Amino acid sequence: MRNIKIPKNRIRKLRTLSIGDKKYYLETINKKGFKEKLIDLCSNDYFGLSRDNEVIEAAHKSSRIEGLGSGSSLFISGSRPVHNTLEKEIAKWLDREKVLLFPSGFQANIAAIQALANRNTIVIADKYIHNSLITGIKASGGKLIRFLHNNLSDLENKLTKFKPERKSLLVIIESLYSMEGSLAPLNKIIKLCNKYNAKLIIDEAHALGIVGNFGKGLSYKLKDPIQIVCGTFGKAFGSGGAFLACDEETCEKIIQTSSAFRYTTALSPALAAGALSSLQKIKNNKYWGRDLLAFSHKWKEEIRNVTNYSVIGDCHIISIIIGSEDDTLLMQKYLEKNGFLAIAIRPPTIPVGESRIRITVKKTLNERILKDFVSVLKDFK
Repeated sequence: MRNIKIPKNRIRKLRTLSIGDKKYYLETINKKGFKEKLIDLCSNDYFGLSRDNEVIEAAHKSSRIEGLGSGSSLFISGSRPVHNTLEKEIAKWLDREKVLLFPSGFQANIAAIQALANRNTIVIADKYIHNSLITGIKASGGKLIRFLHNNLSDLENKLTKFKPERKSLLVIIESLYSMEGSLAPLNKIIKLCNKYNAKLIIDEAHALGIVGNFGKGLSYKLKDPIQIVCGTFGKAFGSGGAFLACDEETCEKIIQTSSAFRYTTALSPALAAGALSSLQKIKNNKYWGRDLLAFSHKWKEEIRNVTNYSVIGDCHIISIIIGSEDDTLLMQKYLEKNGFLAIAIRPPTIPVGESRIRITVKKTLNERILKDFVSVLKDFK
């Protein structure tokens, strides 16, 4: 650590957590060597499907038939029938022509940008997009321009400024931002992209399953200028891996040219089978997302009632803005001491002075947990 120049209050430490006997518990070993149960307020397992018996059994059955891992890339011997089925079912669910699977959302986002951007592209991206998207832009060779978060005036100013360069324009946004919990004004962004002939990539990672028409995301039924929709199975689906949904031409370009797609071991068949089972559950329970959003609104209001800190979030991601990194770490430790695992989010993940406790509301939580959390938070000094 001597040669790593990171401020002490920004050093991250890995920790091991096990699942508890209830879907909302995680277990850790404290300094005295004893097990501690912590209520999970930080994972993205929004519906608790990672612990659903039917989803787990689907993954188990697939691993017995297809093997645990795929063993190679899709171009060699890694493609299994379950991959094809999942791609077709997701495409049908989202009303897109084609879907491609990836082992991770990070790889999927890099592939999406490299398919549409090169050194002749101006990429205009929301200031709060995920690091994977930034990495993809840098790898593409495109010129990165940032616009203020969800600020339509600033976006239009950037589109106006760079359109005369006679380069292609690509706008990149998320539908639901993972740190702010804020929704993009998608319809207005689409109008601006059409006005300035810009293509659009939208990352729906945190929205799918919850937001939009029966959890199909903000982009459902919207086409031009949306070129690619990015999604993941590691959040509401409770599995792992990711996908890109697009038209056939874009899909074929990714297959033939994307190193992020070609040079990686294919998604585990077990994870694909688990995601397929989760998809069916989400389709069969159309109001899970609506109910979760209503419950999340209650969490936000209750938290606001007992704290003087700013509390933000449009959906199931809620942030308590503390400001100071040290004070945010103190709150994390206090909450953990009282049985709640809610993580301090600090720079460089978010801007300096905006450190926060980020809470993800999940279907597995209940009114009693909310009441207990609010009571604990109220006593924080």
